[in-house]
Amino acid sequence: MEIASQFSGVVKFLVYFIASLGLTSLFLIVYMRITPYNEFDLIDHGNTAAACSLSGALFGFIIPLASAIIHSVNFFDMLLWGAVALGIQVLVYFLVKQLFKGLPAAIEEGIVSKGLFLGALSMGAGILNAACMSY
Repeated sequence: MEIASQFSGVVKFLVYFIASLGLTSLFLIVYMRITPYNEFDLIDHGNTAAACSLSGALFGFIIPLASAIIHSVNFFDMLLWGAVALGIQVLVYFLVKQLFKGLPAAIEEGIVSKGLFLGALSMGAGILNAACMSY
C-alpha cells in the first residue's frame, strides 16, 4: 500500500511540474509577443535592460504560479490561477509602458534603469499576486 501511495505522489508531482513548465513556456511566448522587441536576441547581445525586465516578469509570474500550486484545491484551480498570474504580468507591462512612453525603445537601447524598474514592478506585482492567492 505504501508503494502505491508513493507512486501516486510521484505522478501528481510530475503532472504539476510538467504543467508548470508548460504554463511558464506559455507565459514567455505571450509576454514576448506583446513586447515589440525580442528579449532573447537583446539578451544574447548583452542588453542588461532586457535581461532585467524579462527576468522580473518571469519571477513575477513564477512566484504566484508556485503559490497557486501550493494553495489550489485541484489541478484545474491551479491552471486558472496560473492564467490569472499571466494576465497580471501582461497588465503590469502595459501599465508601465503607459507610464514611460518610450519604454520599448529604452529597453532596446539598453537603458538599464527602465528595464530594472519594469522588472522590479513585475516582481512586486507577482509577490502581491501570490500573497492574495493564499486567501
